[in-house]
Amino acid sequence: MGSWTHKPYITYGLIVINVIVFLLMTLLGGSENISVLVAFGAKVNNLILEGQWWRFITPMFIHIGFEHILLNMITLYFIGTQIENFFGSGRFLTIYLISGIGGNIASFTFNPTALSAGASTALFGLFGAFLMLGESFRENPYIRAMSRQFLLLVILNVIFGFSGNVDLAGHLGGLCAGFLAAYIVGVPMIGKIPAVKRIVSLLTIIFVSGLLLTMGFKL
Repeated sequence: MGSWTHKPYITYGLIVINVIVFLLMTLLGGSENISVLVAFGAKVNNLILEGQWWRFITPMFIHIGFEHILLNMITLYFIGTQIENFFGSGRFLTIYLISGIGGNIASFTFNPTALSAGASTALFGLFGAFLMLGESFRENPYIRAMSRQFLLLVILNVIFGFSGNVDLAGHLGGLCAGFLAAYIVGVPMIGKIPAVKRIVSLLTIIFVSGLLLTMGFKL
């Protein structure tokens, strides 16, 4: 029972980091200021092409405006605490980071002209982790119900993504990366993931990431 009640310190830490970065951006010119966004590491394809590869990581820690960070941090709190309890802190952080990087790689390839920032790529990866749980442990009624709710949420987000100023490629990339990353790290607190699924997921994420990077650098 202890594994289900431990404090989700990584989730809290990520929220603190995002808030601190947002406050610094606000003090240095505003989180909606293009120059500030670029300086703090927003995804800008031309700069990545010049060798600033860290921009596949930094966008997940910066936000554009108060509403953006408020919505994402509320989402991170409610979803992150659950995923961290299911997977454990180390595995949760791995899923979160892989999802954010995967989403930013997808955005780099399929949304090359946009300046992108936000934790949404990583958050969609947490949705993907829930979908993995639903696929792997569908006999568990709680997990099955939760995964169905998150599947509906993902579908609604994708639908609304076509009508708004949303980096849909980044969201879907994060979703897929999180789904695969959850298989890779496993979830021993709930049950065993077959080794073949973990290996196939690892090979898939490596191959697809390499393919998307190759495509992005050739565009």
